[in-house]
Amino acid sequence: MKRNLICALLVTLFILKVVRAQEINVTNFAVQPNSFTDATKGVAKAIEACEKQGASLLYFPEGRYDFWPDEAEERVYYITNTSSEAEYPSKKQRAGLLLRHLKNITIEGNNSLFIFHGKMISWLLDSCENITLQNIRVDYERPGTSEMTIRHSDATGVIADIHPDSKFAIIDNHLVWYGDKWISEHFFAINVDSIKGLNTYSSWEPFRNSKAVKVGPHTVQFMGDFSSFHAAPGSILTIRDHYRDYVGAFHNRSKNIQLKNIHMHYMHGLGIVSQFTENLFFDSVFIKPAEQSGRVIASSADGMQFSGCKGQIMINNSFLSGMHDDGINVHGTHLQIVKKINDHQLRLRFMHDQTYGFKAFSAGDSIAYVHAPSLKILGEAVIKAATLLNPKEMEVEIDGIIPADLKEGDALENISWTPSFTLKNSHIQGTNTRGVLVTTRRKIWIENNTFYRTGMHAILVEDDATGWYESGPVTDMTIQHNVFRECGYNASPNNYVIQISPHYSETLPDHWIHHNIRIKNNTFYIYDYPILSALSTKGLSFTDNQVIRTDFLPKGKKRAAFQFIDCTDIRLMHNQFQWEEKPEISLENMKKGDLKADF
Repeated sequence: MKRNLICALLVTLFILKVVRAQEINVTNFAVQPNSFTDATKGVAKAIEACEKQGASLLYFPEGRYDFWPDEAEERVYYITNTSSEAEYPSKKQRAGLLLRHLKNITIEGNNSLFIFHGKMISWLLDSCENITLQNIRVDYERPGTSEMTIRHSDATGVIADIHPDSKFAIIDNHLVWYGDKWISEHFFAINVDSIKGLNTYSSWEPFRNSKAVKVGPHTVQFMGDFSSFHAAPGSILTIRDHYRDYVGAFHNRSKNIQLKNIHMHYMHGLGIVSQFTENLFFDSVFIKPAEQSGRVIASSADGMQFSGCKGQIMINNSFLSGMHDDGINVHGTHLQIVKKINDHQLRLRFMHDQTYGFKAFSAGDSIAYVHAPSLKILGEAVIKAATLLNPKEMEVEIDGIIPADLKEGDALENISWTPSFTLKNSHIQGTNTRGVLVTTRRKIWIENNTFYRTGMHAILVEDDATGWYESGPVTDMTIQHNVFRECGYNASPNNYVIQISPHYSETLPDHWIHHNIRIKNNTFYIYDYPILSALSTKGLSFTDNQVIRTDFLPKGKKRAAFQFIDCTDIRLMHNQFQWEEKPEISLENMKKGDLKADF
């Protein structure tokens, strides 16, 4: 035993010695904390030194570091769920920290604050392996979302106090939002009640059409027709350009990525995006505005987006608040079959205008043939060769014969690139849409989290080959020991806390899209009737949960607490309902034996 301890100590000392010997300090590359000068070029040189040296610790002494896009390398990246060809055709991206083809790098921030200027990605990992980022805070000098607090509002006008971080000008009696080399032109607005924790849809149109007068250093009076605008004094109107031309951070074609103690105080466009990346471990990732900043929005779209990943996605001890879209979204991408070239070759097309341009299939990938109307899997195969013809189309060669019943209009799913997903000990709030949207065929584990007043479903399971084309079927999902508090206020009357809703138009005998979903030992605080809705699911259980009625908002029209359509093997057992009424169950296109319930 003593020998083993000595050996272990020696190994530890050796590792520490190696780490010290491999440390690369950014100050050796003319990068100084708290200098308020552009660190981009110097940091790029430090990253280049890591590339030459190999395994390295890239070290930032504690302080503030500023990054501008001017000195950043520009590259083209097609990023899932971002912008259409019409919205942002060039796809040119710049990043403050760009790592390409690097391995075994730890970026130690020492709780430094990285401030980004203009439009740029904070960090970008492309074809990297074994990368850790830790102890970093990220913010923007001018966040892309503008915020103003309503002081007074009536049918003829509004007086609002504009946040000092939200740069604006009054030009020809109209307010204009601007930043470093950009101006907002396409508006999307969410009204935030920061006291109640409500994020509700609003509109910038009345302000756009009004006369604006500056009546104080950060106070503007708007005069016009505001009969359609409703916001209580003290609420915060948040406004952004709805074009998602950039993202907060991007992991592309990489492996074994760790984020530890990362604070994303703001992210421009979509949030932390991981695309075709294997094994992601996020521990203590905080997406929320900086303390004492007075801001309420931390991401102008999703907090985290995982598309076409594989291996494990693990999120632990994290906190997400202040998103203009979903907290977390995990999915693959269905490509539509537009032509059967022969018995071995298919031409495929990206169908959603915001997702395209990346190589969705490669040689050696396993695929599923998907009948689009029913989402039935018609068979599986392996890709022999794959070619990206242009940003919207691919051709693939199959190792084998393509099924005769596969039609043009059906779809292919890449089942090699499907991850397991774990979310534990985390908190999601402050979003106008969903807490977690997850569709993957591998194990899903959601445990010991709090979903606080999400605008729509706290958890949504979909799968479709006709809309967003986000795949695929769920086969093994556990949701346990979570707290769901008053979620769904933006989705009424379809405000189910948990919704399983694959998009299909054709029902087939003995075919169910999702399987084996267990919801157990959770606590639901609900102000309305809906709790759980499921379509085309086999093997769904809702057991040993506690459901507590609150008076947070008025109840809507009485309707079913549980809704099941085209389902089988459903169990509702041993739950506690703390209200005076027996919960209603709605069944459609099901037999009596498809459901077992003890109430």
